[in-house]
Amino acid sequence: MPPSKALPVFDLSMNRRVLFQNAGLGIATIALNSLLQDNLAGGSPSVSQHKQMPHFQPTAKSVIFLFMSGGPGHTDTWDPKPQLSKMDDQYVPASIVANVPNIPRSGVNSKLMASPFRFKPYGQSGIEVSELLPHTAQHVDDICVFRSLNHRIPVHGPGECITLTGSGLGDRPSMGAWVTYGLGSPAQNLPGFVMLSSNENGPAAQRPGWASGFLPARYQGTVLDARQGIPFSEMPQLYSERDRRQQLEFIHWMNEQHLTQQAQNSELQARIESYELGFRMQMEAPDVLDLSTESAETQKAYGIHEKATSAFGRQCLLARRLVEQGVRFIQLRNGGWDAHGSLKSNHIARCRATDQPVAALLADLKRKGMLDETLVVWGGEFGRTPTTEGTRKGDSRGRDHSPAGYTMWMAGGGIRGGQVIGATDELGFVPVDRPLSPHDLHATILHTLGIDQHQLIYPHNNRQEIPTVLGGEVVQEALKSG
Repeated sequence: MPPSKALPVFDLSMNRRVLFQNAGLGIATIALNSLLQDNLAGGSPSVSQHKQMPHFQPTAKSVIFLFMSGGPGHTDTWDPKPQLSKMDDQYVPASIVANVPNIPRSGVNSKLMASPFRFKPYGQSGIEVSELLPHTAQHVDDICVFRSLNHRIPVHGPGECITLTGSGLGDRPSMGAWVTYGLGSPAQNLPGFVMLSSNENGPAAQRPGWASGFLPARYQGTVLDARQGIPFSEMPQLYSERDRRQQLEFIHWMNEQHLTQQAQNSELQARIESYELGFRMQMEAPDVLDLSTESAETQKAYGIHEKATSAFGRQCLLARRLVEQGVRFIQLRNGGWDAHGSLKSNHIARCRATDQPVAALLADLKRKGMLDETLVVWGGEFGRTPTTEGTRKGDSRGRDHSPAGYTMWMAGGGIRGGQVIGATDELGFVPVDRPLSPHDLHATILHTLGIDQHQLIYPHNNRQEIPTVLGGEVVQEALKSG
């Protein structure tokens, strides 16, 4: 039975303490009812009002999106270009400009820049990976490398938006919001969609990347700090659980009064639900966020106690723990990849910070038997050009943004690893084989979760909106079942 709508009668002459003591239903009853409804609906309390189920048998239950903000250089990490090394410091030949369609004209008058890093083959698949990523390279047989991603947005903010939402305008739901709208989440005391923040330098995080857009506000991501946990969630000193229940009951009652005057106000409804979820999170989240319960071996594998790897290592380990609790979509953000100058030192530092933790995450998921049901995605909003930027010399040289061609990868969750899909031209400007868009990437992510992009619909402004805007192509050859 849902909670009674009968409202408590308050004597306004009472003092604050008596007021809270006499408040009516109790937040615990509300939370309990929400959990019971969740068990019946098969979704999380925050999404139980929408009927969630996969359209077909999924191969993944959760997604961990490792977002490298700023744009990792694809020719320096996952897309080796021997010809680029041969032509270092030369201008782009007219023959290549003529024979390779769609080369950005902004780069053809610049000098080419060889990667300062060596590549070598790894695993049984023999996929070549940069020396920057020796740890992740050990897992290349579980990784499907997409070397032909492209779009037309060369600016960080809109580029981040198209990568995480499908539109550069920042007006659409994030992929995590679509997933929780479509499937809900088994996590009862944690959000279904979590964004783990980072304090790295670089372009500012774009809120649309974890926002709900035109979907109801309850589907937006919850921002957590991997070191500090949930902002403003600690119980004040001398404040008991009973005190918190009484306080939240009164807040809930007032919000309900306001809601009766605000028809279809999703933000207010989300606020009410967030208080209920927040109360449960205060009880459960501290245990999930306490990484000290992990073995010393596990903490060492993620680099928790090393300065270079501590921040992202904590994020990756926490992501695994959140997946264990049933969180549906987890987005990790590592910034600072925007190497317009000093690309060599920049990418050394960024890969030192992320390579070991990412490899530990893949190994840990596999060891626990969770990789087959967890889709891991790695990449940024674009890559970096094969040309050098400006007139810098030596190790101070950098690269500009390259949305015209770049690399991302997937692992786990039904993905067939040990393969490369697509290719850029011999210098790394644009795709010449199997060009893929962010919408294709999104369609493939949704497919692993059992979601048909054309059947997940939300009516908005007289349109039947789907997650991939105008549609994307599922990359079937990336799937084990493809």
